[in-house]
Amino acid sequence: MAIPLILLLTLAGGFYFFCFISVISGFALNEYYALAAAKGTRPQIALGLVFGFCVNSIFIYNKLHHMLAGWLAGYNISVSLPSMTQLFLIEFLFFVPLISLVELFRNNGSLLSNSGATLTGVCYVSMCMGSLVGLRELFVPNDFPFYTYFNLIGAAIPDELIGKVYRWGAYTVIAVFTSIWVCDSAAYFAGMNFGKHKLFERVSPNKTWEGAVAGFVGAVATFVLARSLTLPYMSLTTAVICGCIVGVFAQLGDMVESLLKRDAGVKDSSGLIPGHGGVLDRFDSLILVSPLLFFYLDFIVF
Repeated sequence: MAIPLILLLTLAGGFYFFCFISVISGFALNEYYALAAAKGTRPQIALGLVFGFCVNSIFIYNKLHHMLAGWLAGYNISVSLPSMTQLFLIEFLFFVPLISLVELFRNNGSLLSNSGATLTGVCYVSMCMGSLVGLRELFVPNDFPFYTYFNLIGAAIPDELIGKVYRWGAYTVIAVFTSIWVCDSAAYFAGMNFGKHKLFERVSPNKTWEGAVAGFVGAVATFVLARSLTLPYMSLTTAVICGCIVGVFAQLGDMVESLLKRDAGVKDSSGLIPGHGGVLDRFDSLILVSPLLFFYLDFIVF
């Protein structure tokens, strides 16, 4: 039931996908704060969730900027709006002092521990998960290099071509989800059947090097297959590198979350999803993978 919905929202993109990521990011951040509370820390949950949503919004800001600028122009209002980078700085320069000021009047435990957990949660969960929205929104004019991939004359880009490239963004995110699922499944079955050498016993006693290698190979193979089926803009090298990023950092992300739970003394981040733990348990692999793929495609490939 969940997988078709995720695929549908990914294909829709825009504010639909943003809302999806914002919701799972909010639940995951709340679970992170619960883990911190289990260690005796008292994070500012409400303010952290608001801050996290604002950070998520940064990655859809270019679309918001365009809509707001058009709306203001309709009323002959000329306002200088901040850029995406400026908005990022504005949010952090506002919320970081605010969190400290709230602690001044809160009188509930350690300022260092409480504010540190609040801010770390936003950076670790909200910012990293939000970058998946940024990845989905790279496939638009001004971000995607249309003139590199298509023989275009003049400044106008046909709407049909814009729609085609935007679908590539959906297929790229779907490839990310699929490669993570394949990586997890391959690592599990290979580890169960062939695993003999422990990977990181202190953090995750059941993980093995055999499983990790199988997961890595599965992630790379998934991206190579996705390139040939739905991602014509990708070179073979790009597909292999994307697969390597998923194959390595999806598994590391899972182990980081395992360490958080082990430190907090809990089995699952929550019981929100019966039989599967919490949202943070289900999407922990995205936390390290999303920003790396976003930066790789934005700053190197495009």
